[in-house]
Amino acid sequence: MNKQACLDQVVAMLRPGMNVFIPGTSGESLAFFEALCRHPDKAAGVRFVGVHFPGINFGDYPGLHPQARQRAYFIQPNLREPMRQGRVDLLPLDYTGVWQDLQSLPIDLALAQVSPPDAAGRMSLGVCHDFLPAVWARAAIRVAHVNPRMPRTQSSFSIARADCDVVCEIDAPLVTQLSGDPGPELLAIGRHVAAMVRDGDTLQLGIGKMQSAVVRSLREHRQLRLHSGMVTEEILGLRESGAIQGVGSIVAGVALGDESFYRRLAEDDAFAFRSVGETHDICSIARIPNFVSINAAVEIDLFGQVNCDCLDGRLLAGVGGMPPFVTGARLAPGGRAIFCLSSTAGKGTISRIVPRLGTGSAVGAARYMLDRVVTEHGSAELAKLSLHQRAEKLIELADPPFREGLAAEWAGIAAGL
Repeated sequence: MNKQACLDQVVAMLRPGMNVFIPGTSGESLAFFEALCRHPDKAAGVRFVGVHFPGINFGDYPGLHPQARQRAYFIQPNLREPMRQGRVDLLPLDYTGVWQDLQSLPIDLALAQVSPPDAAGRMSLGVCHDFLPAVWARAAIRVAHVNPRMPRTQSSFSIARADCDVVCEIDAPLVTQLSGDPGPELLAIGRHVAAMVRDGDTLQLGIGKMQSAVVRSLREHRQLRLHSGMVTEEILGLRESGAIQGVGSIVAGVALGDESFYRRLAEDDAFAFRSVGETHDICSIARIPNFVSINAAVEIDLFGQVNCDCLDGRLLAGVGGMPPFVTGARLAPGGRAIFCLSSTAGKGTISRIVPRLGTGSAVGAARYMLDRVVTEHGSAELAKLSLHQRAEKLIELADPPFREGLAAEWAGIAAGL
């Protein structure tokens, strides 16, 4: 059998009514999606399940067939129309809720993209350990796509070749993406955040240019550790500067970067991978001294409510992994939860500090969760401030042309409280 035909035979096993788990982010098997594209009729009536991330994963599973379905936890452009047709179930769950949902969902077939087996026949999940451990043991059919490009990483979970029903060995590209260079505004935010981080802190960071700016501002710090859902190639700057050192000092569920970064993960004992059941466990996070959660926001209102994933009523992503990290940070000894955002959007025409979150916004973090806020204009600690004091501080973080209007709006709001 040729290698391509192996995955074709897996696709031939699909039947209407099946739940098929496909890893997302850097764990998605591009070779398996190509096999599905060769036989799109086999997607009819199949529900594909996975945590596929907008801007990272582009496999259009509902687009394979008019009767294909998907259970999703993030919105993606290709999901909007099939969702209107009733073929996509979008669940507004944080990562803890997603983990619990997957643990209770019957899985007829699970696909894992793994490294070649070691001498004991164990295969590593490589750069993506987030959600597959929630479903693997219960899946009726377990398929391993062995990819020689997938590195063997240090992890609490691996797969025995003997436990797989099908093993397909195929050399195929991995999902890759670089963070990109942050502009001057984001670099200013990064410097403000770095001033709030102390030597010895344990950090949680998201992805994107905002987080890149923060990481680049931390290179003079020392004895930092990382405990995060995702790690990008930017973190190598902290390794090379000496800001992060030591075996297992970087704990993450997923790595995202280019293939040279992935190869580095197999060689660097600072990196240790864990499932979402471990990385996002609130009780475990709360036991980490000086845990600092750093996340981006779309807008924040003067009460301190945070919108993280909605713009003018249009969903941008999903709830994601932020809530357990923020909750854990607020419970941890010396912990801090920091939200970062640019003060304006629309080339300076729209303030992202707003009087109230509007009907087109979604609350990602409630007002009582707001701890520290950073824009390019500075930072503020809000947790122990009164309603009026926090509104004043947030107005100071807004872009200067909007401050007077925000103050007037708050005066009217306050008068009605």
